[in-house]
Amino acid sequence: MKILHTSDWHLGQRLTGRDRDEEHRLALDWLADFIKREKVDVLIVAGDVFDIHNPPNSARELYYRFLRRLMQSRVRHVVIIGGNHDSPNMLEAPKELLQLLGIHVVGAASGDVSDEIIELKNADGKLELVVAAVPFLRDQDLRKAFEGERAVERYERVREAIKAHYQEVAAHVTTRYERRVPVIATGHLYATGATSSAKQDNIYLGNLENISAEDLPDVFNYVALGHIHRPQAVGGIEHIRYCGSLIPLNFSETKDDKLVVLIEMVNGAAKTVKEEKLPVFRRLKTIEGDLEYIKKRLRKLHRDYKDGLSPWVELVVDEEHPEPGLADDLREFAAGLHPEILAIRLKRQSCRTLDELVGVELDALSTEEVFLRRCEAKGIDEKNKKELLKTYRELLEWMQQNESAGASGS
Repeated sequence: MKILHTSDWHLGQRLTGRDRDEEHRLALDWLADFIKREKVDVLIVAGDVFDIHNPPNSARELYYRFLRRLMQSRVRHVVIIGGNHDSPNMLEAPKELLQLLGIHVVGAASGDVSDEIIELKNADGKLELVVAAVPFLRDQDLRKAFEGERAVERYERVREAIKAHYQEVAAHVTTRYERRVPVIATGHLYATGATSSAKQDNIYLGNLENISAEDLPDVFNYVALGHIHRPQAVGGIEHIRYCGSLIPLNFSETKDDKLVVLIEMVNGAAKTVKEEKLPVFRRLKTIEGDLEYIKKRLRKLHRDYKDGLSPWVELVVDEEHPEPGLADDLREFAAGLHPEILAIRLKRQSCRTLDELVGVELDALSTEEVFLRRCEAKGIDEKNKKELLKTYRELLEWMQQNESAGASGS
């Protein structure tokens, strides 16, 4: 049985105001072709199918178009879990219909771990594989806030609750199935020992490390994780893996390989067959240096361009005394070239007129970066800034959850 592990598609994502639909379409077409070519039996998508709770219609179309293409392959089962970016209600809306096609969706924890246990059987009805489809465990699924509880106690309570959830799932599997039946678990979290190329969402508002590899019960023959965009085995343990995102989601990820992980069950053990790299559908590049160097590199990118999607670039200008109108000058210079400038910033962040000089767009910053800049502008010290940031994250999560609930009810 061949099993393909992928995650973190982030369909509907926008980078500094530009949509990524064409890149995602090419990536999903490649994925569908790979599944057909390799005769994959089971596909596992470990969360963050979409980038936001209420994705645009173009992103939903890409999702269902891909699922429709799977019906033309030999893949027999698909397991999709919700990530922290996904709306559980939106993912699970067509759940019963998709299940008839062998597509199993677990958008959120229901309170009964048996709802996360998926039996995959062969054409003769014989059980081949059990999937413990653990989705992103939301804060309200794991704990209740107690009055007077300190932040460090809350974070530790969340970590212990995640660990307990996996232990409960493992106990359910051990009790119900014979040991010889292979078991795959999923998760969407930040595991101890994982490294990321960029700042990842702090999805539990505390220590980024939510669980260690040693906390995952050994009944799981393979653990398919999502959330970290850089592919890797966690802590060097080969059967506990992140496969990473399908495409580079920002400029910090351009040096990472983007791949999917193909595994095969051999005598009940998971064996990694191959890590297949995806093509680069659009080149993202950061160019850092003085004006002369940046223009030289832009010209080279133009000369090197052959076909496909035009490169997107981020410019980091290293000038001690940048002139006003710098951003307009660079955009005018690049107007006739293939590289498209998405963001321009100064390396010397001490310049007080940064926004005026380079025309920084809000879309080029994350919401947290905008919030932190406002804190700095107000002269808030580091200690209070950290406390405010925790409160801000909690408020943002609450708003996303309410937005999701509102969208599902409309």
